[in-house]
Amino acid sequence: MSPSKVYFTNLRATPSQNLLKKLETLVVKAGIDKIDFQKKIVAVKIHFGEPGNLAYLRPNFAARIVKYLKSKEAIPFLTDCNTLYYGRRSNAPSHIDAAFENGFNPMATGCPVIIADGIKGTEYREIELNMEYCTSAKIGSAIADSDVIITLNHFKGHEMTGFGGALKNLGMGCASVGGKLFLHSGSSPEIYEENCTGCRLCEKNCAHDAVKIGKDKIAHIDYVKCVGCGQCVAVCQYDSARVVWQNSSELVNRRIAEYSFAVVKDKPSFHINFIMNVSPDCDCWGFNDYPLVPDLGIAASFDPVALDQACADLVKAAPALPGSRICDDHTHSDLQGEDKFMKAHPEAFWQSGLEHGVKIGLGQTEYELINV
Repeated sequence: MSPSKVYFTNLRATPSQNLLKKLETLVVKAGIDKIDFQKKIVAVKIHFGEPGNLAYLRPNFAARIVKYLKSKEAIPFLTDCNTLYYGRRSNAPSHIDAAFENGFNPMATGCPVIIADGIKGTEYREIELNMEYCTSAKIGSAIADSDVIITLNHFKGHEMTGFGGALKNLGMGCASVGGKLFLHSGSSPEIYEENCTGCRLCEKNCAHDAVKIGKDKIAHIDYVKCVGCGQCVAVCQYDSARVVWQNSSELVNRRIAEYSFAVVKDKPSFHINFIMNVSPDCDCWGFNDYPLVPDLGIAASFDPVALDQACADLVKAAPALPGSRICDDHTHSDLQGEDKFMKAHPEAFWQSGLEHGVKIGLGQTEYELINV
């Protein structure tokens, strides 16, 4: 089998060739027009960003893709599924408000915004898989019912999966709330009692009423209710709520690969990774830390596995930014050639998801990088 083709453009621009024009040139060169879009309903899967986070993709990029799709007589809509954790995107009305606040609205992007798994995350289609980890996948109904899937992916670090790219946006992002429960299960956090101050942030931010401050002024987790979403870990300011990994990162990544397979099963798909504002953590949090590496470019492919592998390699080859989480101002080495995501999250083994994606036939890690 010949390597998958991944097309890449850097972020250099001129008055006659701005980044929006470069984006369209890239996707056309990558062959997006091989897909029959005429009168097809196209789900443009994107992460709208938690308000307060400023690393999410600019709505302008989505608008340009929507404009191209409409020129092919497609019927596009922007979409995401509700979140498992407490926040502005855990139900459809609040989720749409958050999307609009961050600039993803019909006036700016030229198409509707539809939350794929309904008002409370319960609208889904169960897609049969019978794979190693998933017998079926609960995919948001608006995505599952679409004719074509296009993903716009902010390529950045992630505290559980190592990085978030095409597979993360497909597998976790397209899962309904019930699907996310399954993907996260087996990774419940623990409370490191010596550090707990009883501040109640974890209790207030637990969407499942699983964390309570006891009479001893220490947080305690009810593991019957806990779904392992990691919100308590994210909000704890004292390193008390901690993830119990025990290979859970590898398990989650493999499950995500199988859910990704379910999303693109039996329908055309195309994927675009934006390697810019490469923050160490997910856009799900209401903040974004300083990027790990400089902005690198935009990559596109029909193969989501090859795309993520190519982008991971590009980040690995890039120098780390002084002052970032993995490279302070006094570090002489720029970490060029080293795995930046592993340094940011040592317990997260991102390779497991790509390896499993190859195993199940989702794509391949062998790729040819074609500069546009």
